[in-house]
Amino acid sequence: MTTDTKYFTPAEANRTLPLVKKIVDDILSATKEMRLIAEEIGPEATEDEGFKRLAADVEKFMSELEEIGCYFKDWNFSTGLVDFPGMVNEEEVFLCWKSDEDKIKFYHRIDDGFAGRKPIPDEMLENEN
Repeated sequence: MTTDTKYFTPAEANRTLPLVKKIVDDILSATKEMRLIAEEIGPEATEDEGFKRLAADVEKFMSELEEIGCYFKDWNFSTGLVDFPGMVNEEEVFLCWKSDEDKIKFYHRIDDGFAGRKPIPDEMLENEN
């Protein structure tokens, strides 16, 4: 099954932030709890029922983000990075948001990742409602 990529404008992506923030908070909270269980139990933590339940919750939260059309990109589970497919200057990019930011103000090229973040052009931000 193939799905068409939804491209977000900065305004559209920013409108999703209340829900995205909640889901990211849930992911970061669950993974923090998983780390605590792993520290307490050790290598056998993955067999712990609580750990398994939290891992299933994280998978569900990730799926919720994908249903919105965005992607969780923080594999250290520390800062809550989320990418939204978008277009800047007729190029496919990711509009990039970090959980401590109030709005989506940056983007990066598909291959650049977080290190390549640049400010979204002002003219694209001026059209926000």
